[in-house]
Amino acid sequence: MIRYTLKQLSYFVAAAEQESVTGAARGINVSQPAISAAISHLEQVFGVQLFLRHHAQGLSLTPAGRRILAEARNLLSHAQELPATPIGEGDPVRGALDLGCFITFSPYFVPGLLREFARLHPEVELRLHEGDAETLQTGLASGRIELAILYDLALGSHFEQETVAELPAYAVLPHDHRLAAAPTVSLAALAAEPFIMLDLPHSREYFQSIFMQLGLIPDIRYSTPSFEMVRGLVAHGHGVGLLNLRLPGDRSYDGARLACRPLREAARPLHIVLARPPGARPTRAVTTFMETARRYFAAAQRPARVEAKAAAGTAAPGRRRAAARRAGARAAE
Repeated sequence: MIRYTLKQLSYFVAAAEQESVTGAARGINVSQPAISAAISHLEQVFGVQLFLRHHAQGLSLTPAGRRILAEARNLLSHAQELPATPIGEGDPVRGALDLGCFITFSPYFVPGLLREFARLHPEVELRLHEGDAETLQTGLASGRIELAILYDLALGSHFEQETVAELPAYAVLPHDHRLAAAPTVSLAALAAEPFIMLDLPHSREYFQSIFMQLGLIPDIRYSTPSFEMVRGLVAHGHGVGLLNLRLPGDRSYDGARLACRPLREAARPLHIVLARPPGARPTRAVTTFMETARRYFAAAQRPARVEAKAAAGTAAPGRRRAAARRAGARAAE
């Protein structure tokens, strides 16, 4: 027999999110004694302490409290989906969805994706949580985030994950740089130039690993956690860089021109993935959002694939001409 209510769970979740009984009571407009009574009842039912109480400093979850919080959020999400009548196959999707988005590519993919999802499922309430890889993984593990869109950088294998896009690394150069005259750029040539490093957790290690595969170390002039700062510094001639996300129009925020070129060597691409907490049964809101995301990213990738094929076609004649020159030189010898 269930010995607690959804209301008690919602009071517990509110207290955990606010880290305060007072803040929770104010946020959901109930009395403080009601919040405290719900927490005490749940602690008795589960036989664990959910919070550490800090005098005049609010609450913090215990390890057991963090585990139960993830389950409580999942249960409440499913409960929100249930209408007063049985769900039919054609009934609209309802409820809320806490969506995590990786901070560097969020502005370029997420607004259009949300517009498409809202058009298809207007009764779902979406709550956005932007952050770097570590922040999003922490949110997934705690249950605060039900679904995240992020790179597969150091993403633990215990998360449920599905790839929706592949982004190869490319060289980003000042538009008038001597390397921009070639159809492709070697990593050795980039390593010899002042380098602008995108300095986010795991992103830094990823770009360094691309050079390390050839025993190279980039000459880092500036490091920045801002994707656009990398592009701006490169556009104004402070160095060269490596990125994965290619934007429409090769210009920085202030209009300075950039040149983007494929790498000559093979390098591990980044993958954009949809990640879910391990073992959590997805709600209808989650599954329908994933369906929409698959279609959206597939459509977004088509122009990039066409451009990549064109770049490969441009590079191939150059390689053939170089091979012909080498063959001619050998014949002359």
